[in-house]
Amino acid sequence: MREISNELILKGTTTVGVVCNDGVVLSADTRVTMGTFIAHKKGKKIHKIDNHIAMTISGSVADAQRVVEILGANASLYRLDYGRPIPVQAASRLVSNLLFSSRYAPLIAQVLVGGVDDTGPHIFSLDPLGSLTEEKCVATGSGSPVAYGVLEDKYQEGKSTLDLLPIVVQAVKAAMKRNTASGDSFDVAIIGKDGYRELGDEEKSSVA
Repeated sequence: MREISNELILKGTTTVGVVCNDGVVLSADTRVTMGTFIAHKKGKKIHKIDNHIAMTISGSVADAQRVVEILGANASLYRLDYGRPIPVQAASRLVSNLLFSSRYAPLIAQVLVGGVDDTGPHIFSLDPLGSLTEEKCVATGSGSPVAYGVLEDKYQEGKSTLDLLPIVVQAVKAAMKRNTASGDSFDVAIIGKDGYRELGDEEKSSVA
């Protein structure tokens, strides 16, 4: 029974996040798989939490979506209670606590939480047990080894979102070519001083 349930989990992904001197760039492919079956070609893997913060998801779709909903609700409550947006680190710690509290029945989700607050741009990576690490350049999901091949070679700290956007896109597209659980298309979002913005199809084509 355990083997059958594992096969039914929707999984597979490539997500990438990089910190720039003026914001963060998040990207993910859009393929959703169920074993070797492609369950969906336009899955949403980058989710806006607030105008200054977003997260990427990989792993089990249902578990990851639950994490997104809980963080979104708590970010809204934080803004209502304190009259200001939730800090990126606080949002990441909330997700960490949620994942850790479920460690005996883990939420099978690896996520990136990225955004810009009063302390600057940040990206945090979290595993299914709640481990929390701040990163400058990170990839998650089944296609991450391929994506890291591009990122480790070309990423440089201190560059702008305009400079690093093509590198992020190249990393995701490389993973889509070599990882069967990643593919079909990709999404890209930039979070900077003007808030969250997701690139349209024409912009993605010009970058790619």
